[in-house]
Amino acid sequence: MGQLNDKTALVTGGTSGIGLAAAKRLAAEGAHVFITGRDKQRLDEALASIGPSATGIRGDVTDPDDLDSVVDAVKAHGHGLDVVFTNAGGGGLAPLADMTPQHFLDTFNRNVGGTIFTVQKVLPLLNTGASVILSGSSTASSGYPAMGAYAASKAAVRSFGRTWAAELAPRQIRVNTLVPGPTETPGLTGSAPAGQEQQVLAGFAATVPLGRVAQPDEIAAAVLFLASDQSSFMTGAELSIDGGQEQV
Repeated sequence: MGQLNDKTALVTGGTSGIGLAAAKRLAAEGAHVFITGRDKQRLDEALASIGPSATGIRGDVTDPDDLDSVVDAVKAHGHGLDVVFTNAGGGGLAPLADMTPQHFLDTFNRNVGGTIFTVQKVLPLLNTGASVILSGSSTASSGYPAMGAYAASKAAVRSFGRTWAAELAPRQIRVNTLVPGPTETPGLTGSAPAGQEQQVLAGFAATVPLGRVAQPDEIAAAVLFLASDQSSFMTGAELSIDGGQEQV
């Protein structure tokens, strides 16, 4: 018997990397999983890899109309939501001297605005005892060069997690922030110059006490923990899965 039998989950940005790994893990544990993605082909490929317990919704979390489509699809399913993982986000590199208003706004709109308004839109659908999992980052507690806007956006997400945990506690809804360290995903390797992907991974691995980057399945295991009753007395917390990067 799966840990999430008869549960319904939403994973934004569920077409690759951590989001896809999390969607697969939640589905394997019995949940029906809704995933969102901006690219139809990648969305279809992700759905095929997850199996029949998944529904795809093409959309961008920064677009209010697309978020309305997510709400409509979940409503049509008729079971509300027991798990929400706001995985969608991202951002490029820009040191202070090169940061532009557009870079700042794009980063915060994706990571902070996308998170805020995803959770806001689905609030009426959250069942009693639901688990909301926000996507943080180990960069939020460090000073990595050129990652100022991205790190600040993830620190903002962490702050909202504390506030929402207090606001939603009367409904027995838990809100926690998952904080992955460097993880081998298309988002990480895609930022590397062509042919230098392994060098980039090795550089990140050198910052981790365990001497390697994480695999998406390892982060997905933590998503399952926060989604399930195994974490039933956790809310407002920050769970670091970073190989000791920010702990040691």
